[in-house]
Amino acid sequence: MSSMKWVSVRASIAETLSLQDKTPVLSELSSFKIASWEKDEQRQNQDTDSGCYQEIDLGFDHKINGKKDGIPLKQMIEELDCFDVPSVFICPISLEPMQDPVTLCTGQTYERSNILQWFQIGHNYICPTTMQELWDVSLTPNTTLCHLIYKWFSQRYMTQKKQAENVQERVKELLEKLRKAKGQTRIKALYALRLIAQTDESARKSIVDEGGVMLLSSLLGPFTSHAVGTEAVGILVRLPLDSEGKTSLTEPAKISLMVDLLHEGTMETRINSAKLIETLVDIEDLKFENVSSFRLLFGLLRLVKDKKYPRAMAAGLSLLRIICSCKQVRNQVVGIGLVVQLVELLPYATIPCLETALAILDILSTTPEGRASLKDCACTIPNIVRVLMRVSENYKQHALSILWTVCKLAPEECTTTAVEAGIAAKLLLVIQSSCNPVVKQRSAELLKLCSLNYTATIFISKCKLTRTIQ
Repeated sequence: MSSMKWVSVRASIAETLSLQDKTPVLSELSSFKIASWEKDEQRQNQDTDSGCYQEIDLGFDHKINGKKDGIPLKQMIEELDCFDVPSVFICPISLEPMQDPVTLCTGQTYERSNILQWFQIGHNYICPTTMQELWDVSLTPNTTLCHLIYKWFSQRYMTQKKQAENVQERVKELLEKLRKAKGQTRIKALYALRLIAQTDESARKSIVDEGGVMLLSSLLGPFTSHAVGTEAVGILVRLPLDSEGKTSLTEPAKISLMVDLLHEGTMETRINSAKLIETLVDIEDLKFENVSSFRLLFGLLRLVKDKKYPRAMAAGLSLLRIICSCKQVRNQVVGIGLVVQLVELLPYATIPCLETALAILDILSTTPEGRASLKDCACTIPNIVRVLMRVSENYKQHALSILWTVCKLAPEECTTTAVEAGIAAKLLLVIQSSCNPVVKQRSAELLKLCSLNYTATIFISKCKLTRTIQ
């Protein structure tokens, strides 16, 4: 049947049977053919499960059998993180590497399961790539391409495995050196270990498996030099820490060193210190003494102030958000001037930083000192109104909550400022959008509050809403 035109055969059979409506016959024949494809696929899967693989020549000194002696192709594809896979190895349907390539009569090659699924959803006689009608619907296994795919992935898998083994040996060597060396030799070993940990996932795993977390933790203390501390923190911030490692690193002397680095290190070191402290802070068991240090809070404030480094701002804000979840610390945070600082950076911050800043301000607005600080800052209402439409729905709720709190504190003064800043038009947009009903309700309440000091005509003219209403 592979040499005949399947479409013509179906039509001929229908005509021979003298049927006016040929659709049922054509559909039945199509189903029959698809069923035969499925049976072929089932047979192939059974052969695969029983180990019936052809021998694949990898171009080495020996041959590796596809299953019994070698590594399954599927496993290699899943474990390798390749971005340079040749396009000829990619299935045009799934855009994933092929494991069982088959070729159509048009010369196009696809993964068997993908092309069968294409046929089953109704595209029975069309080639997905060329959109040509198929004159022969048989699927021809492309064994040459299959061998090439296996060879390509095998070579890279073996190379990666060898590199991982070399990395493991290098990690062991550097950790052993750290246990014995001092002075500049120790700093050089830490530097080399940090470079490996930055780029290699297997290296990070090896450091943890070889007891590197506790070793690096032991290097931190009241007499640790900033050079050693910088490198050790740069490694630890990239490692997964278990409860034992976190307990060791939360000793007061070690936290104090991290806070020192937060003030006096390079920008990268300051970012790493903030991230490591955040990793060590357990939100569920947040201890006042761990986060109430004025030196820590001032260090984070300095980090947030630097608008040239968005990564630094993001790291500082992320830790501050966690710290502000501790009620005892909120007045201290307000006292160091964080409210004014966050309000001033709102118009210039990236979206993630902006949203985190709004969440922090909303938390601080729950305290009398925070509300007073928000009201006294002249930029609070204009800046929040300015960014209201830039943030996602969840953070609009934070922004509206802050505006509501401030406006309720001094209705006449603050609502006038909000109206002058153009809040009404933005609130109407929020109300008319398909956002959360809670956000709509808060917007409506805030709009009503802002309109209390005006007659309807004056309010419309003040808000420049004539065209919108018309």
